[in-house]
Amino acid sequence: MHAIEVKGLEKRFGEILALDRVSFAVETGEVFGYLGPNGAGKTTTIRILTGITAPTGGSATIFGWDIVRDKIKARRDMGIVYETSNVYDDITAWQNMMFAGELYHVGKDDRESRGRELLEVFGLWDRRASRVKGFSKGMKRRLTLAMGLINDPKLLFLDEPTSGLDVQSNLIIRDVLHSLTERGVTVFLTTHNIEEANQTCDRVAIINRGRIAAIDSPERLKKTIQSVQSVEVAFERGGARVLSDLAGLPMVSEARKVGDKVRLYTEDPGGLLREIVTYADSHQDRVVSATTLGPTLEDVFIRLTGLRRPKNGGEEP
Repeated sequence: MHAIEVKGLEKRFGEILALDRVSFAVETGEVFGYLGPNGAGKTTTIRILTGITAPTGGSATIFGWDIVRDKIKARRDMGIVYETSNVYDDITAWQNMMFAGELYHVGKDDRESRGRELLEVFGLWDRRASRVKGFSKGMKRRLTLAMGLINDPKLLFLDEPTSGLDVQSNLIIRDVLHSLTERGVTVFLTTHNIEEANQTCDRVAIINRGRIAAIDSPERLKKTIQSVQSVEVAFERGGARVLSDLAGLPMVSEARKVGDKVRLYTEDPGGLLREIVTYADSHQDRVVSATTLGPTLEDVFIRLTGLRRPKNGGEEP
């Protein structure tokens, strides 16, 4: 039995078709990434799968339970963590946890033991008696995730779990996700962080304009566009001119700045490396590092969603 099974899902808002015959299945115990540009249909899909919004057509089941006809049974084994925080600022972290436990119908003894365990895991136990209004964004996000796990769900919906968070919170959340999957918990993850999906997900679905553009493992998706190759190069002196100079090389189809390096897309990495060395010599500079790269999940995302980047590296629709 699939953890999630979606068949021909449609959702209309007046004349707008937000989801257009979307179909996919999520296996039990996998981390399934759901990627797409803003307005692609990610949030609408989650709202349907969690029973908040009814579909216009098609069907969706959670562990075999229809999300429309058997909503209570379908929601029984799921935890939901939305992008926007649902914690209450004027009460303590502990009170938030206990309130979440009551909402999920977790017994008093279980929610207290589970609440302590989760607050310790997320590094919040020492702040359990503090009002949440004094918490940082990262702390609030960790508390939100802890609240979503209070019922020990078999399926966890995560909407942009690490968006805009500090490094410590990111690491804690990723460690928790790893421990959840080791226990067989299924995770449905929406994210704008494509590298996060690449590192975390067993499979990803890319949705664009309400339709599924592709579903596969990150590595297999990358292989679908092997023609997209690149060279990342860093110079000893570099400077603002380097990006525009290298973008003008005949072999370069795209160029963009990546930290202190420049990434150059080409069909001939070997030939381009020779051009880069020639360029460095002619400008009395030295190549510090040069790495040839295959396509990334970001490249797949851009190719499938129709996004494009101009030669100077800015991203455009």
